[in-house]
Amino acid sequence: MKVILKEDVKGLGAAGDVKEVKKGYAENFLISRNLALMANDKNMKVYGDFKRSQAKKQEKEKETLRQVADQIAALTCNITAQAGEDEKLYGSVTAGDIADAMKKLGVEVDKRKIVLEEPIKKTGVYSVPVHLAPEIEATLKLWVIKQ
Repeated sequence: MKVILKEDVKGLGAAGDVKEVKKGYAENFLISRNLALMANDKNMKVYGDFKRSQAKKQEKEKETLRQVADQIAALTCNITAQAGEDEKLYGSVTAGDIADAMKKLGVEVDKRKIVLEEPIKKTGVYSVPVHLAPEIEATLKLWVIKQ
């Protein structure tokens, strides 16, 4: 039986996908829990409209993320931290610290999008990659300054 998924179903597919499943699974689980619709002519037309609206929505989101990436690339972020004589920090600068500093500059990014191989433990200038989406990445210029 063919169904159109209304929501993401783990192990089956994403919202809007047309999948072939067993009749019992479709009727007793997917349709009864409002996770899918039967793939008849009427629902397939609605599905086409849904796919087009989803594509437009995703394109708008990507455009917004590209603008945020441009803002991040233009930023120079400064973080002050206590450091010893050999420029080693007493603590470390983490992705959360960088996200907080960026928020103060007007660009809000989730700390999980900031990619650090390891926490920053010395003063200096760093290029920090920020993965906003699979194909959208920006590089932030970060200055870690001794307090």
